[in-house]
Amino acid sequence: MRNVSSKAGGATVIDRAQRAREIDVPLVVDLDGTIVRSDVMLESLLLLAKGAPLRLIPALSWLAQGRASFKKRLAQTIEPDVVTLPYDRDLIAWLEEEKRRGRKLVLATGADASVAGEIGKHLGLFDLVFASDGRINLTGDAKRARLVEEWGVHGFDYVANGRRDVAVCAAARKTILVRPVNGLRAQIEKIGKIDRVFDDRPAWMNASLNAMRPHQWLKNMLVFFPLAVDSQLYEFSLLIHVFLAFVAFSLCASSGYLFNDLMDLPNDRRHPHKKDRPLPSGRLPVANAIALMLLLPIGGFGLALLLPLPFIGALAAYFALTLTYSLRLKDVVVLDILTLAVLYCLRVAGGAFAVNISPSPWLLGFCVFLFFSLALVKRYAELVVMRAAGAEHTQLRGYLFEDRELLAALGGATGYLAALVLGLYIGIRNSQDLHLYQLLWLDCLLLLYWISYVWLMAHRGRMTDDPLVFALRDHVSRILIGIMAVVFIAATMS
Repeated sequence: MRNVSSKAGGATVIDRAQRAREIDVPLVVDLDGTIVRSDVMLESLLLLAKGAPLRLIPALSWLAQGRASFKKRLAQTIEPDVVTLPYDRDLIAWLEEEKRRGRKLVLATGADASVAGEIGKHLGLFDLVFASDGRINLTGDAKRARLVEEWGVHGFDYVANGRRDVAVCAAARKTILVRPVNGLRAQIEKIGKIDRVFDDRPAWMNASLNAMRPHQWLKNMLVFFPLAVDSQLYEFSLLIHVFLAFVAFSLCASSGYLFNDLMDLPNDRRHPHKKDRPLPSGRLPVANAIALMLLLPIGGFGLALLLPLPFIGALAAYFALTLTYSLRLKDVVVLDILTLAVLYCLRVAGGAFAVNISPSPWLLGFCVFLFFSLALVKRYAELVVMRAAGAEHTQLRGYLFEDRELLAALGGATGYLAALVLGLYIGIRNSQDLHLYQLLWLDCLLLLYWISYVWLMAHRGRMTDDPLVFALRDHVSRILIGIMAVVFIAATMS
């Protein structure tokens, strides 16, 4: 027993000595893709694109003076909000534990010194910050040379995630990998020792699909509405055309959602629900989102070439208005709501153009009032959600919390106007001796009930999604919409 105790005591002494040596070795941490689940330079460019898009062209000319100078001038022009950046909380918790043990923590990044300094101050973890200074771009070999000059080869441990870090990892004593890119782990294992790996990424395809918001494609079912009104849902060839229109709108819509998320990252990160989306949370890299955003409309307009020219015009108008909305119109009070209503109406018009149907003025009038009401309820619901999160004193795209009563009044009125347009349309059809159309008076009543119900749910804070998506998920709404559809089909069979 004594021998065992003696050995245990000796092992304890050895462990303590090893821990003491570990504390003496500085821990160097990269920034982009590691402690921050994003790229701060790309985020700065996105902020510039939203705030002053015309300055992007001269800004790109700064690259002629080198990447370090480009980063310096960009940082002098605009900087991301370091408070809302998507930090890796698991990594930060581990770094805090290492700091409590007495270990020196160093932030070494290719980001400009001003941005890196602000992040260092915000986190309060680092004893030293090495960064690009306008002359030297502190990445790859330049970072390796700086760290080796300070502590020598194998004189530091390094936290890395990308291929540019390979040269630094080769000079490090140990490497800690954070969400390593494909093949990096095997590459580092050949040249050095991997101490641990932090990797909580979802599958890239899952994150990309979530960012495309496929549940929002349900709104694009509106392209089938003109065909239903014209009683031609049973024409297979026409259905194929409308289905292609549905896919084209869905691809362009997803591109628009990605663009919107890229333009609105800081605001979404403050939102109680939107902060968990793939882009704001950092689960989908900004660079991947940009590539996906550019590819999706190519597919959408490729399908549009198979359809009549007026449809291509409607899709182009929809896509252009979506981008303009994300850049500017979403911050203009009331005009943002009108834009959302127009986007809904363009889907309906696009469905008509896909099968060479001229959209009825009655249909367009009904859609304008109904979708204006739904756009108002979307803004109203967001204000209610912000209040529930304790942020009622903040503005929501120019709207104050005090505006909610006015939005409710306007939204209820325009929703009931949609029911009025439907009633007038029924009256005209009845005057043409289409007596079966009298069934549509039931739809008119059900529409009044549904509009009132939607606004009541928004008032109670139960609407956390787009109104149309809410309608397709909500049990009561599904029943009402189902009954209205059955009544409409029965009425239009005459």
